[in-house]
Amino acid sequence: MSKTTTADFSAFHETPLGRIVQGDSLDVLAACADDSVDLIMTSPPFGLVRKKDYGNVDADEYVAWFRPFAAELHRVMKGDASLVIDIGGAWNKGYPTRSLYHFKLLIMLCEEVGFHLAQDFYWWNPSKLPTPAEWVTVRRIRVKDAINTVWWLSKTPWPKASNRRVLQPYSPSMQELLAKGYKAKKRPSGHDISDKFNVDNGAAIPPNLIAIPNTESNSFYLRYCEEKGFKPHPARFPAELPEYFIRMLTDEGDLVIDPFAGSCVTGEVCERTMRRWVCIELLQDYCEAALGRFVRDPQTTNKASANPEEPSNYYRLPRPGILWNGEHSDPLPEDGGRQRRPKPKERLAAESQNAKPVPRLQRRFRLD
Repeated sequence: MSKTTTADFSAFHETPLGRIVQGDSLDVLAACADDSVDLIMTSPPFGLVRKKDYGNVDADEYVAWFRPFAAELHRVMKGDASLVIDIGGAWNKGYPTRSLYHFKLLIMLCEEVGFHLAQDFYWWNPSKLPTPAEWVTVRRIRVKDAINTVWWLSKTPWPKASNRRVLQPYSPSMQELLAKGYKAKKRPSGHDISDKFNVDNGAAIPPNLIAIPNTESNSFYLRYCEEKGFKPHPARFPAELPEYFIRMLTDEGDLVIDPFAGSCVTGEVCERTMRRWVCIELLQDYCEAALGRFVRDPQTTNKASANPEEPSNYYRLPRPGILWNGEHSDPLPEDGGRQRRPKPKERLAAESQNAKPVPRLQRRFRLD
């Protein structure tokens, strides 16, 4: 098969802008021309301990599994193109410690394949349940894992990009600062705040922390799957995640490929934002379910709210010290939580009465 375009593969579904291709993404990518893709936006199967229906590789084998994909992805990308990988972390089996597989993947992509790390992003899911339950809710020795890492990689240190495409509303404190003004001077931290900081640009540059709750429960895609008897893909990322990078890193008419397409969220976003696209998915069941994303007008599909005054568009984290009242009555487990322990009777009583812990009096120390 000559390396021309993905037109060499028959489309499972096709629109004027793009296509779903069922097949092994290594084979499909091998048929793509060199330097032909503007953005690769994907969320590959994670290196999880538990096996999933969509297929995933053990964390300790993940880098070797991904290496041939990395070579093909690098080859098909244009010189100023980007590769964005959403990838969640994993826990080591049987232990409350984290796997390093996704960091090893990043190092392989940069040091072996030749990618540059343009920036690392962190997708915070405010609706994430407290998992893993064994370490978080049972033994209480870890906090809940609520972020995915998102690696933004490129073939050159200068990929095409513009953060003006993803600006956010000013915070209330910034709006007050712009209204009242401030004194330009060097801060105690050493930062030199110039008078140019007081310029109202209409919106704020976002951080590399992206807050998107993954709470899809009654979308058209899910209703379509239920109506047709299809099993929905269990690992769908919300449309706002790929749209963030598609808007920032591509122009209308650019080509976007998702080699691990799943439910084809990337294709749906490209339809709405007028990008050309190819979604590659190995399993026929998921391709059939993905048709639910393209049976209605894409301009009305999964559109984000455009009202900056709507409170539901904002997600807040409490400051860590809000409940730091006094000292804790229970000592830390000497074995680090290796053995499960029942909750202290006094804590059970307090919880049953919904009582707040009574802070201890601060100890006084003599210096003589």
